Order: sequence, then C-alpha cells, then structure tokens
Amino acid sequence: MSDIQLSGLAKRLVTDGVLDQATAASASKAARRENQPFAQHAVEAKLVKSRELANIAAQAFGSPLFDLGSYNFDLIPRGLVDEKLITKHFTLPLYKRGNRLFVAVADPTNLAGLDEINFNTGLNTDAVLVEADKLAKAIDSYLSDSGDMGAGLQGMNDDELDGLEVGGDDSAQEADDEPGGDEAPVVRFVNKVLLDAIRTGASDIHFEPYEKSYRVRLRSDGVLHEVARPPIQLATRISARLKVMSRMDISERRVPQDGRIKMKLSKTKAIDFRVNSLPTLWGEKIVLRILDPSSAKMGIDALGYEEDQKKIYMDALAQPQGMILVTGPTGSGKTVSLYTGLNILNTPELNISTAEDPVEINLEGINQVNVSNKVGLDFAEALRSFLRQDPDIVMVGEIRDLETAEIAVKAAQTGHLVLSTLHTNSAPETLTRLMNMGVPTFNIATSVSVIIAQRLARRLCSECKKPVNLPDEVLKQEGFDAVTIERKDWKIYQPVGCEQCSKGYKGRVGVYEVVRITDGISRIIMEGGNSIQIADQAHKEGFNNLRTSALRKVVMGTTSLEEANRVTKD
Repeated sequence: MSDIQLSGLAKRLVTDGVLDQATAASASKAARRENQPFAQHAVEAKLVKSRELANIAAQAFGSPLFDLGSYNFDLIPRGLVDEKLITKHFTLPLYKRGNRLFVAVADPTNLAGLDEINFNTGLNTDAVLVEADKLAKAIDSYLSDSGDMGAGLQGMNDDELDGLEVGGDDSAQEADDEPGGDEAPVVRFVNKVLLDAIRTGASDIHFEPYEKSYRVRLRSDGVLHEVARPPIQLATRISARLKVMSRMDISERRVPQDGRIKMKLSKTKAIDFRVNSLPTLWGEKIVLRILDPSSAKMGIDALGYEEDQKKIYMDALAQPQGMILVTGPTGSGKTVSLYTGLNILNTPELNISTAEDPVEINLEGINQVNVSNKVGLDFAEALRSFLRQDPDIVMVGEIRDLETAEIAVKAAQTGHLVLSTLHTNSAPETLTRLMNMGVPTFNIATSVSVIIAQRLARRLCSECKKPVNLPDEVLKQEGFDAVTIERKDWKIYQPVGCEQCSKGYKGRVGVYEVVRITDGISRIIMEGGNSIQIADQAHKEGFNNLRTSALRKVVMGTTSLEEANRVTKD
C-alpha cells in the first residue's frame, strides 16, 4: 500500500467505499506523475463512472451539478483563460458576469487551479461542478475550435499595465523592468494592484505569504480588506518583483529592508510608495504605504477641524516661537496635519527644515532630511545641525528620547517654531509623557503651545446613509450631554451601502482634541500634575476631548455612532 496522503475527492471516494485505500493512493500517485487532476485520471482509468463521481462530489462538497450537455458553447468567453491552464487544471470557463468568471470543474477541491485562473485573469472565479467525461469532450472541442488566444492577464483591459513607468527613488529604469514572458503575468499583476490601490484611495497595500496561501489586502478608510489571492507558488516571484521596483537587495531574505517606488501616472502626476519587507515564517511580507503629495495640499478646512479648534491651530502657526505637538496612533493622520501646517507656512521669507524617518511627502521649498541611525544621523543630530543653519521653523518627525526632546524644547524657547509628533493617546498624556522622559516641568510649561490628539473616522456616504432612532437612555450612556439630547433637531445616521461607497462609508474625517496650554494648565504642569488633572482642567476651560469631538461628528451626521465608538471609546 502506498503511503501517499489522501485528500479531497480521493479521500471521499475511500470514505464512501467506492475505492479502497490502496487503489485510491495508487490513482493519486499516478495522477501526480502524469500531471493530471485526480478526477480526470479516475474516470479515464475507469476506476469510477463519471456520473457517480459527479454525484459524490456534489453531495460531499455541497456543489450543484450542472449538465454540460444542455450548455450553449457559443457563450464561452474565449481568450480569457490561457489554454495551458485549461488543460493543466482540467477546467473550462463557461461565462463571465461582471468581475466573476464561472469555471466548469470535475473536482471542486481543486482550489489551486481556481486560484491560478483567478490570478491570470484578474477575475473572481466560481466553480461549477460538471461530469468529468463531458468536461473532457468540451475541452477538446474548445481547444480545437480556438486558435492561440494568448496567455497572461488578458481581460484586464487596463492600458496602463503595459509600459507603466515605475522605479525606485531615482528615475532610472532597471533591466529587470523589461520582463521576459514568464514574468509578464507577475509584473502586470503587481502593477494592477498598485493602480487599483491608487484608484480606490487606499493608504496601504499588504502582500502576505502563508503556509498554503497568499493574499493581498488594501487598507481603505482605515480598514483592511482582501482583494486578491494569487497562487502560493508565485509568492517569491511577487516579492522579488516588488523588491526590484523598490531597489532592495533581492538576494537578502533574512532581514527587513526599506525602499521606495515612484509610479508616474502622467507627465505631471506621480505617486510614491514607501516599501518595507519583513521575513516571516512562510516568506517575506511586504507592505507598501501610499504617499500622495496632494494630501498635504488639501487645506486645513478639508481635515475636519471644528471652527474653534481650527482657530487655535492657526493662531499657534502664526506665532514666531513655541512647540506644536500632534499625537495619535500610527495611521491617524498626524503627518497630513503637520504638512498642512507646513504648507501654510511655506513662503519665501521663512527657512523651514524637517527631520523625518523617512520623508513621506516631498514639498518644494522645504529642506527635508532623512534620518539614518546607521550613519549616526538621528533626530537629535539633525536638530543640532538645523539650529546652526538659521532656521525659522523646524519639524521633527517624532520625539522618541530625552535628548531629542531637550533640543526641541530649547529650539522652541529660543525663537523657533517647532512641530513634532509623539505616540500617545490624548493631549494630557502627551504632557505627562514628556515629564516621564525627564524634561523639566518648567521647560514643558514654557515651550509647548498647542497639543493636537487625533483619530480618523470613516465618513458616512451621503447617498445611502439612513437615520436610526435610539432611546434617550442609550444616548446618555454613550456620552451625549443632556442639552444635546433635549434639542431633538438632529438625527443619528447609520451606514447602508451602495454603488458609490464601501459598506456605507466614503472617505475619512479627522476627530481632534486641540488643547492650548493656558495658564491654568501650565500651573498643573509646574506642580507635576498627572494626565487626569490636566484633562479635568482642559475640560473646565472648554477644550473638547476626543470622545466629545467624535460625538459632535455623529450629531452633524458626518459619521456613525458605531464608527465613533470604534475610534474613541475605551
């Protein structure tokens, strides 16, 4: 008896007593040796009747059985699937509806074949179970009637995929950008994913290998969703393609690497991707962050600040000195908030320098420095250099340690406007974080002007959102104040979903906590007060916290209560 491991249809035939263990194992081994699907081999070898095999597959795997004898073969979408894939996986495309391709199969467990067809066509594939002997005749007829329909990713109809100009930081193109025939499908697939991400407004692209599968996900409006499952056999080729595009070392797979890709969409429009590779258990996971320079030029009105919050930020930007700190988790829009401020300040009269890790958005007229710990150029060293170059405004990508904090504070106290970020959850916690770093309390009180804590909430689609009634008791528990509840002139909306949006949401809006360091807050800082005391004082002085700001967006109908809870509720 062979020791081959049975699975799928072969295992089911043994379970149902149609074949014994030894016969099924021998048939499986022979099918692999001949590069044939098991169902095709079992029928051709007359181990089981075609109709019996189809009925067993239908019952075992819940697939409805379709009669190919009654099908009009003139409806077959020719040229979509490479003939090699049809013969290799014993499948036949039947019809195409939208972005879905219905494929005839004799073995519904042949997921690898469906995945490969999915990858090569760019369409979602649905299996249609048919009898093996009828499928064999249909495939023979199809192949004899069709000429060379070509291979690759036909059916995408994306002119941009051919000759799309992509490269690393420089504009030179590598020889690898001219792929051979074997690599063309991979190149076209990667280019299509990048273009689709740009078109849908995604912020990140995740290429993720696992033991038996490979998936691609996009982060749109802050939420990840799966967009493709290429065959696992192509994992290393996809990774290599991305690493070539971003000028990484393709021979090094043991350590993380960083790179950049510049994609030219037109003569005047280019999109940058920040790329990071990470060795995982089953291969290299590669994540691309999409960097759109136009996001820094949207204007402060598009970010979602309330009028009083916007005034505090603008007043702080107009000051000749002081420190503006923006805080929040990764992906909360801190960089866009800072660059919006820098864009407002960017005039010929001012010398502006930034130190970032890495530079995310290129702005003409601003001196931007990529910090690199490998060569000893960290945030602190960059700041020291800035102060010797007669700056007016300095931006530090992130205050991570005491040395950087002390230099930034000193710059803010000596006639410079300093902008920076910290990774904390709220404005009061930012102040206590600086204290915990070791910055003297009097330096914090006299240098920090404004702290902005922020989150990004998904914006409700204006086309399909619908009102929902909630009891006053529930509104009170969620944090709405009594005055707002009594007004009765507003509605809570919930997402629905339509062709214009994604699950009821379209775009994102900022939720902000903007706190100006007043005399009252300064006294608490000088006395070494904690974040709770600072938060209480900020509330007394009329500064809304993140939760209150999120509920205001709900009252305005901008976002839903569920989304407000997702981004602000503990």
